[in-house]
Amino acid sequence: MPSAKPLPPQPDFLRRETRRLLEFSVAAAIPGGGFGVLDTAGRLPTDAPIDGVLTCRKIHSYALATALGEFDGAHLVGHGLKALRGPLRDDKHGGWYKNDTGEDRRKEAYLHAFVALAASTAVGFGYDARDLLDEAIAVIERRFWSEDEGAMRERFEADWTGEMDYRGANANMHSVEAFLALADVTGDTEWLGRAERIVERLIHDHARSNGHAVIEHFDRTWNVLRTFNAERPYDDLRPYGLTPGHYAEWSHLLLRLQMALEEAGRASPSTLRDDAEGLFAATLRDGWKDEPPGIVYTVGWDGEASVENRPHWVIAEAAVAAEFLSGRTGGEGYAEWRNRFWATIEDVFVDEAFAGWWNEVDGRNQPSEAIYRGKPDLYHAYQAVLAARLPLAPTYAAAVRRSLDST
Repeated sequence: MPSAKPLPPQPDFLRRETRRLLEFSVAAAIPGGGFGVLDTAGRLPTDAPIDGVLTCRKIHSYALATALGEFDGAHLVGHGLKALRGPLRDDKHGGWYKNDTGEDRRKEAYLHAFVALAASTAVGFGYDARDLLDEAIAVIERRFWSEDEGAMRERFEADWTGEMDYRGANANMHSVEAFLALADVTGDTEWLGRAERIVERLIHDHARSNGHAVIEHFDRTWNVLRTFNAERPYDDLRPYGLTPGHYAEWSHLLLRLQMALEEAGRASPSTLRDDAEGLFAATLRDGWKDEPPGIVYTVGWDGEASVENRPHWVIAEAAVAAEFLSGRTGGEGYAEWRNRFWATIEDVFVDEAFAGWWNEVDGRNQPSEAIYRGKPDLYHAYQAVLAARLPLAPTYAAAVRRSLDST
């Protein structure tokens, strides 16, 4: 464990960052609907396309913030929903595009998981998005969910032909997140069963036997692809090797699933907690560096760093995992790691000049754009702030409701 003992994130700091993050991302709104990628100074390029994933994440984030009464973002939720009904939607074949450029019309499970999350959060807080929620459910069930495999198919061409010969942990991880949200908003516990099946395959069957290092890349018959994207180590979605930040993200998702199963009166396997703790330990083993402090983007199969850069989302998800593990297990050391992560966020990632967080720093903790351009994201940073402030719950929407109920 770390020798220094930083203080927990202070309430004034968390309140300040909440406001700064939400205000910073307003500029990402594209005229007509949807959101794009801001540059590092918070400016939206004039030719910025509508980004499907970012649009969904901002719908989700601003719906949460507005429900909490800490930001007037209802118009931004509507702004994102407009894009999901308009240029991002495929009116002919169904489903959604990842952007509005027309250059790549392939349908990704990763994006559709975020459409489901955004629609779930919006519907849960009273926005007119039931049509999008119903359509997202229908597309996932008809096109992406494989009942035989207990997992999500990765990608198709625009007309749903040409399925990719690949299965990915990243899309399945965010599908677990989406399925928790779908169970929460619809009351249909079948989504919890599906999430449990994904976890069983990706974590209990594969990661546990790999020292809880999450294996990211498989073919359609679930053979491990050890050299997948070896020539693309800086890929922002499917990089070569292993991704310690995903271990941490899976860790708190397993604890959220455990909570959801318990609250639904369903049996909760003890392996969920065991694997959550194992995943967190593996995050530290493979990813954490003391000098300078941070968690690397990827490691190779030998456990050595492949890409030394440190994206902000990695340490944000590690902070959330430590928060959940501390609250759910009472285990020694988790709160101390949470504090260490937040100290690093404050010292390294918070941009005092322009607001927002640096999306990525290099191995010396200096701002970098080797993996990601600009400052595109609100979702990871804002959720980390929420997790430090709100009650533990299976979803962020549920945490917001419980916070409001307690006041």
